[in-house]
Amino acid sequence: MELQINGNKIFAPLKNKELVLTPEERVRQEYICRLVNVYDYSLDQMAQEVQVSNSHRGLGKARADIVIWKSSSDKKDDASAIIVIECKAEHITIQEEDYYQGYNYASWAGADFFVTTNLKETRIFKVVKGKIPKRLEEIVDIPKAEDLTNAKKIRELLSQTKAFTRDEFSRLLFKCHNIIRNNDKLSPEAAFDEISKVLFIKIRYERDNTGTQIFSKEEFTKLREAYDKTKSKQSLPFYQQLFERTKEDYAKDGLFESNDTIKIKEASFEAIVKELEVYNLSRTADDVKGIAFEKFLGKTFRGELGQFFTPCTIVDFMVALLDPEEGEIICDPCCGSGGFLIKTFEYVREKIEKDIQKVKEQIKAQLFNESYETLSEKQKSAIDEQVNAYFAALNKELDTGNSNSRLQNLSSNCIYGTDANPRMARTAKMNMIMHGDGHGGVYHHDGLLNVNGVFENRFDVILTNPPFGSRVEKSLEITEADVETDVQKIAAYEKKYGKEVYQQARSQINDHIGDSVLDLYTVGKLSGLTEVLFIERCIRLLKPGGRLGIVLPEGVLNNTNLQAVRELFEEMAKIILITSIPQDVFMASGATVKPSLLFFKKFTTEERAQFDAIKQAATEEVGSKYQSQLDKIDSFLAERGNSAEEKKAKRAERRALETKIAAEIWAIVKEKFDYTIPIAQVEKAGITTTGAECENQLIDLLEEFTPYRKKHHMWASNELKFHYEIVDNKVVRTDQDGNTKELC
Repeated sequence: MELQINGNKIFAPLKNKELVLTPEERVRQEYICRLVNVYDYSLDQMAQEVQVSNSHRGLGKARADIVIWKSSSDKKDDASAIIVIECKAEHITIQEEDYYQGYNYASWAGADFFVTTNLKETRIFKVVKGKIPKRLEEIVDIPKAEDLTNAKKIRELLSQTKAFTRDEFSRLLFKCHNIIRNNDKLSPEAAFDEISKVLFIKIRYERDNTGTQIFSKEEFTKLREAYDKTKSKQSLPFYQQLFERTKEDYAKDGLFESNDTIKIKEASFEAIVKELEVYNLSRTADDVKGIAFEKFLGKTFRGELGQFFTPCTIVDFMVALLDPEEGEIICDPCCGSGGFLIKTFEYVREKIEKDIQKVKEQIKAQLFNESYETLSEKQKSAIDEQVNAYFAALNKELDTGNSNSRLQNLSSNCIYGTDANPRMARTAKMNMIMHGDGHGGVYHHDGLLNVNGVFENRFDVILTNPPFGSRVEKSLEITEADVETDVQKIAAYEKKYGKEVYQQARSQINDHIGDSVLDLYTVGKLSGLTEVLFIERCIRLLKPGGRLGIVLPEGVLNNTNLQAVRELFEEMAKIILITSIPQDVFMASGATVKPSLLFFKKFTTEERAQFDAIKQAATEEVGSKYQSQLDKIDSFLAERGNSAEEKKAKRAERRALETKIAAEIWAIVKEKFDYTIPIAQVEKAGITTTGAECENQLIDLLEEFTPYRKKHHMWASNELKFHYEIVDNKVVRTDQDGNTKELC
């Protein structure tokens, strides 16, 4: 059986008619083809959009996408089904609640198997009769048609539990990594770079073929043979040619140097392609690829490459606490492998998906009302097609390939990061692609310097874990190499960010060639510690009222030598929470410093004015109190005849007096610009020294802090509020500024 598509219609054999071609309908019909072609089911034992109900529980009526009975006679007799299948559009991330919703359908229908699929990811669960389990039990496969009457075979299938596919994928990546190390004798770092190149080639090929063609060894051999027939003696080997095309596709991202090549043997390349061919990376679910890649990264970098990653329990907590909203611009200027950026992307994406789902539920409630059941089949069919068309329009909001979609805006305009290590910048891009994209705003660049879209007063949220313990030396200067010279890029950035704004951002580098990087920062006069410089950098990057979550060594808080540094930051932003976490958390990733999590909110324009007024008044009050003493000291220093020793003592006296004046000014400012700083200490943060899971008190802290910050209006919600309505049978989106957009 093959798909039958005619323009914007697709034939549904189970309904024996054409339906509107929507992403969900395509998935459903493709899966029906799979059921017929692979599992040998007949059409007369299946049905599409079957109404199931559980009126005893007051949950109303619902429709299962595909239902399978043991036989056509069971179907005619309304006997219990054997399999219930729920379908989602390919670009829809299947959420946990979707599993339970479909599982309910399967349970009500009396089925033994429940399947959920978006074609990129298919998961199969056994149905426990009579109760809804706390955790669904995933199994290997559904039965073939010939096995439906074989009770023993059914029991075997129901007992074959399945480990998560991401674990398999992660193991496969390690296997590929070892192929390179063993065959090509490369270092761990170089081996990692080469596996990244192969993954990029595979993703590019499968995306170019719209996910219908897996980049397998068989496909590689076929393409190479065709290439070898036409190539000249000077041509590159085919696998190098594939890499050249991949470099061209990702040229604007700066992933690879123009002269970069694949540095492994063709036999190694083929072996890796063979190992990876079981996965279509453009169609494997983002969470499967992403989590597998995270595991691969964590072990490879921690064990071999000397990089320290922020544990996921910390990342999850920090992102949820700052609660980024759709439309807010987010940055990590020390992004490493991209953990904070990925989590933020997923966090906001989930909000968008839930909003779209809410609109769909409203449409269903409006059109699938009580009167729907009294309609003729023809009238029902017309409403069904209408609903499908509305849903197809709404799904465009979740398509990163749609330039006007909400998800594309998130992916292309809201996620930014930099890392000074080229390998880490490339890894972050790969990691983000694996998780569903948003990689375009990530750059290889010194995070302390402006680049492209990363510059002052631009971001709503910053989340970061800067490097600890290293120093920026006075000798580190801004050079001509830091200047952006690509005319096309400059023009594009001026168009995107505004010519005046971007030129101002460029002046940080262009006007300071030969100057020390330390001189760019006020705190640079007090300390060269990298983590200290990045606190100021992050606050500067924020818009007024923007918020920052940063991982810092605890010494920044309690080291008396950094008192002046802390005061400087408190003159720029409010501290909204300090969280002390156990040292165990980072020991699992190889770090030994005891960390704290600090959260700041940059002064709003009003708070800035209020603070400056208080400080000015305090400065005048304290200054007048000690002015006569200062004048006497200055007169003494100006007089001739006083010895050098006496003048030295007076200068020391003046410095001591200035310190005293500054302390009194600060005490007045703290008293009058007073606010509560919540401080929390967490004994367990979800991960032990060995990396094992444990109790996570950060979850409890988040549940306490969220209502607290809302009650005290710590920051206003910047959520972009969209309203959808049906106008002339078209879905129309209106944003908070009144701008409208027809989606279909």
